[in-house]
Amino acid sequence: MKILAINPGSTSTKIAVYEDTTPLLVRNIRHSVEELSHFPRVIDQFEFRKNLVIEALKENGIPFEFDAIVGRGGLLKPIPGGVYEVNDAMLDDIAHAMRSHACNLGCLIAAELAALLPGCRAFIADPGVVDELDEIARITGSPLMPRITIWHALNQRAIARRYAAELTAASPDHPVHYEDLNLIICHLGGGISVGTHNHGCAIDVNNALDGEGPFSPERAGTLPAGPLIDLCYSHRFRKDELKKRISGHAGLAAHLGTTDIPAIIKSIEAGDKKAELVLNAMIYQVAKSVGAAAVVLYGKVDAILLTGGIAHSDYVISRLKERVSFLAPVHVYPGEDELEALAVNVLGALRGELPIQVYK
Repeated sequence: MKILAINPGSTSTKIAVYEDTTPLLVRNIRHSVEELSHFPRVIDQFEFRKNLVIEALKENGIPFEFDAIVGRGGLLKPIPGGVYEVNDAMLDDIAHAMRSHACNLGCLIAAELAALLPGCRAFIADPGVVDELDEIARITGSPLMPRITIWHALNQRAIARRYAAELTAASPDHPVHYEDLNLIICHLGGGISVGTHNHGCAIDVNNALDGEGPFSPERAGTLPAGPLIDLCYSHRFRKDELKKRISGHAGLAAHLGTTDIPAIIKSIEAGDKKAELVLNAMIYQVAKSVGAAAVVLYGKVDAILLTGGIAHSDYVISRLKERVSFLAPVHVYPGEDELEALAVNVLGALRGELPIQVYK
């Protein structure tokens, strides 16, 4: 099976071509601020990014022949995890999505390119809106505002399965599957999501996009409600500006003017006490979220898995481990496996090993 995986991000479009599980091409197409400034809305970048994908395939001598094309799932309505074939209902919902993010372009590009090839199918897998919350986890103090989840479902699940595979490899006579485990998984990136995984279901996880959980390089996380309401009525900011104060120009970006973790650590080493306090506060909030996740699992935690780009930082990981390692063994998987996860999910679906779900 030949599969093209497409992962649009805020400042890049990552693509990979797989023949079964063997990568033939992996490319990160970066987009400058100047390039993207020509597009008033993220959805307007569709043709620009689609054409760049086609050009990258040509430049690397990859024939435009695929059994399936899979895009990173967008901010659709809440759905269970798994593999979904792109259909008209999905495309319509993405075209009218309430939340804007580059990941919304994934299924659009996949569908457009797949339509050019006879027999080629378009899919998404484990989008950020995967919702498997326990009902008790949805309740807040206001019936007007139940909890929702927007998180790094694809990478968290990929890392969980990788960890289970490592356990199996270490003890082949006792195979272990993701569905056998209780895990707490932290994706540490521009946004930070902390997922509580109970035997294959993410029964509790924060909204890592627009207002819940620990603050992150770009997100405000949970904010005090009273001052937030006062700020909304202060006439200091327009609605779109306030949204950016929650997601975009928030977290480390708002406090320190940068999201560059290595640069912040360099400042700390040079004696910047403010940078030290703010970065340590972010680590502190992540650790608190891990502790809360342990309570959800009644303390029965097989492992804590740390992943995402920030997991490359010894400064962050060492301090996070100090706070949470008493709860369970901590394992670190720096970076992300999202392109591989997309391809592996779709390969399993095409082989009949995973169900192909229908978006409604």
